[in-house]
Amino acid sequence: MKQRKVQARRVVRQLKKDYAGAECALNYETPFQLLIATILSAQCTDVRVNIVTKDLFAKYPDADSMSRASVKTLESLVKTTGFFRNKAKNIHAASRALADEFDGEVPQDLDALVALPGVGRKTANVVLGTAYGIPSGIVVDTHVGRLTKRMGLADKADAVKIERELMEVVPKNEWIDFSHRLIHHGRAVCAARKPKCEACNFLKFCPQIGVD
Repeated sequence: MKQRKVQARRVVRQLKKDYAGAECALNYETPFQLLIATILSAQCTDVRVNIVTKDLFAKYPDADSMSRASVKTLESLVKTTGFFRNKAKNIHAASRALADEFDGEVPQDLDALVALPGVGRKTANVVLGTAYGIPSGIVVDTHVGRLTKRMGLADKADAVKIERELMEVVPKNEWIDFSHRLIHHGRAVCAARKPKCEACNFLKFCPQIGVD
């Protein structure tokens, strides 16, 4: 544990240097829109989600309007994000729950968020951290899961277990930025198949676990 904490400090320090201005890649204007965009981002690129939500939010910018749209209409609007039937059902149901139970506002509470249709810990952490500045946990997407294993910060396979490992070694005041910055690093340098290790500023302390 002590060794991982030392490694975490190195990683956090380098991330601050390389990606100081890193932010969420999803386009949104309100916490509600970020919630919907994050639900749609499952198994889909942020670029594609931003294309889809441009039209979606123009038609249905808030929980009340989206809850009154038909699921079929929502299906047609989010079709290109993949798993569109399930996503349309979830964003409709989540919008209705927000409109009926929270006056259309996204609650600033982890338990209330994960009780919404289509919302798990990852989505809740994204919304609370990015929209409200609340460090409820660490967002573990495919980039964060891959990179933290390579860097020796985690070794579990399950995202929830990886998050627990990271929360023990990454300072709480770094949780929100840590994920944003690591995701940017995963896209720019530490790719899944061909990481650019020779051009990486983390090379001097990265154990490169699992890299061929």
